[in-house]
Amino acid sequence: MKIKRYKKVNKNLGFYINTFGFRQPYQLLADGTFCFAALNNKINVVNDIPKYLQGEIKLITTQCAIMEMENLGPKLNGALIILKKYIVHKCGHEGKPVNASKCLLSMVKKGNSNHYIVCTQDRELQDKIRTVTGVPLLYLHIKTPVLEKPSEASIKKAEERISGISEPEIQRIEKLKEKCGLIKDEKVHIRKRKRKGPNPLSCKKKKKGNTEQNNSIHKKDAKSEIEKKKRKRIRLPKHVKEEIIKLP
Repeated sequence: MKIKRYKKVNKNLGFYINTFGFRQPYQLLADGTFCFAALNNKINVVNDIPKYLQGEIKLITTQCAIMEMENLGPKLNGALIILKKYIVHKCGHEGKPVNASKCLLSMVKKGNSNHYIVCTQDRELQDKIRTVTGVPLLYLHIKTPVLEKPSEASIKKAEERISGISEPEIQRIEKLKEKCGLIKDEKVHIRKRKRKGPNPLSCKKKKKGNTEQNNSIHKKDAKSEIEKKKRKRIRLPKHVKEEIIKLP
């Protein structure tokens, strides 16, 4: 199982390395939900995540994420202590803090030039991150870290880079083709099956010669059977014949 997991991680990381220029040390942008899940499942993020990614990492957070954890109460003090140990990057919300989900999303929304890997357990934030191109998503499934496979948005961006044509350009080309009449509606014509007539061989009249021959063959067979029956004779032994003669 570990070999399969490492193969998937290498494949997913290789996609971001080759397409979007990710390099070591990988910058993990985490929020309080990720630290809380790691604490509950007894995962040492500093030691376990580098082993999983097979490379060096930098654990990063924002001031907004820290302030959100502080406002949630003393029950999350353990996760807050872990989060405060991470490097704090400027998020642009100084003096006007926002929710951690909005803050992390704003950090990666404009092309993710800093090559952040977002680490969160927030489902709503995960769904939003999947719509942004070039942003890997990492979360904890019970006691195992999971680097999600590239989203559809990231795959489309990679295909555009390979082809050299963006989506709006492709749409313009298709519209021009429609105006020029180069695109034709291909309708599938379904052929209706014609009613088939009877088999012509079955409609042919029977030949008289054949019937007469068949009748004569049947008559001969009947005669031969009668003759065979007539030829059968019962042979009595001599002593039986003598006894019959003696009878008055």
